[in-house]
Amino acid sequence: MSDLAYQRILLKISGEGLCREGGFGLEAAELTTIAGEIAAVAKTGVQVAVVVGGGNFARGETVASAGHIQRATADYMGMLATVMNAIALQDTLEGIGQPTRVASALVVSQVCEPFIRRRVLRHLEKGRVVVLAAGTGNPFFTTDTCAALRATELQADVLMKATKVDGVYDSDPKKNPHAKMFDRLTYRRVINDNLRVMDMTAISLAMERRLPIIVFNLKRPGAIGRVAAGEKLGTLITVD
Repeated sequence: MSDLAYQRILLKISGEGLCREGGFGLEAAELTTIAGEIAAVAKTGVQVAVVVGGGNFARGETVASAGHIQRATADYMGMLATVMNAIALQDTLEGIGQPTRVASALVVSQVCEPFIRRRVLRHLEKGRVVVLAAGTGNPFFTTDTCAALRATELQADVLMKATKVDGVYDSDPKKNPHAKMFDRLTYRRVINDNLRVMDMTAISLAMERRLPIIVFNLKRPGAIGRVAAGEKLGTLITVD
């Protein structure tokens, strides 16, 4: 294990990562690809925790703005969406032979276990992938903030944020063909320039705990394994 770039990683995947861009719900091909890459990393001896979003089913802010549902209620709906994603990812991982557990911040005891830090650490030590569902269990907090929180709680070496672009840019690369990608950034630069990496609560927590963040493109074949192996891919965010 001493040759590994990271002993323990926290991988953040958006709900939209589990379907094609612009799609809705779950798509088997996307799930299978992501599960295969996660399992391959786990087999190298790296301990893997995964935080999944729920935007492919319901995003709290969007649900609340579209009708008469209160924001807190809409956020709980989003949390339940992450549980659906988590158990789908669990089944897909176990279908290819990777032992996996789902730990939820909301109690949904018939389908997964509650998030108990010491239990999750034990699963990781035993080589199980742990998928963390339901965000922080509180409304008004994003799954990005959950990822920073859980990475800190579980003493992960790095937070790997999988996105739909290659890294962090100075403007939207889908709208500006001349957008510049950063190889490396500081947390302070992200905050001062209001770069759209993660929400500011997540960035502030990572900065306080000196937790490195790597932002990379989930859809690049083999990207999860390449980043987990220490290859310079995407954008690295650190204190200095």
